[in-house]
Amino acid sequence: MKKQLGLVLSFLLLIGSQYGYAQNDAKALLNKISQKYNGYKTIQAGFTLDIRQANGGTHSDVGTLYLDKANNKYHVNTKNQILISDSKTQWNIMKAEKEVEISEASNSTNEINPTNIFSFYTSGFKYALARAEKAKGTSLSVVELTPVDSKKNYSKIKLRINKANNLIYDTTIFDKSGNRYTYTLNAQEGNKNIASSFFTFNKNNYAGFDIVDLR
Repeated sequence: MKKQLGLVLSFLLLIGSQYGYAQNDAKALLNKISQKYNGYKTIQAGFTLDIRQANGGTHSDVGTLYLDKANNKYHVNTKNQILISDSKTQWNIMKAEKEVEISEASNSTNEINPTNIFSFYTSGFKYALARAEKAKGTSLSVVELTPVDSKKNYSKIKLRINKANNLIYDTTIFDKSGNRYTYTLNAQEGNKNIASSFFTFNKNNYAGFDIVDLR
């Protein structure tokens, strides 16, 4: 009996030590990614959004993100929508509806948004290194993130990183209703010169649009 108990304890210690190594490895990897993106003042990246709903439905969209990291400004352009923020005000431009909604910008670090999409993983999560994967011939490291705050509307985030350059390949958010949202990044360019006017709204470019101020 004592021998069996000793084997069980040894097994539990082994599992615990492996989990510790997984956490340490994941933290080291996330630090590398953070260091990479911290070297960029601006970022331009193409992206694809794929949504898998719990009921089996799917939806996809493509777009481009322009980010002024230092000043919390962004410009996101998709097929149906444009989001612009100068860090104080956000303009939500809905192309088909020909409507612009104006609201106060949210720079909260408690939610994933365009200003922190390259750095959200640095706090508020437990993390572990998962089995490496491949996508379209690209070797990927995988980190699984679990929010410390159980009140979040998502249960897990899967972050896949390109092993060759330590850039984020894609991010999958698992919400508690069973939906999955995958953002795949491509053609990422750091420190690209982006005009400051790109992060402000020019109503002359949207003649005929209804403007709704929600502030």
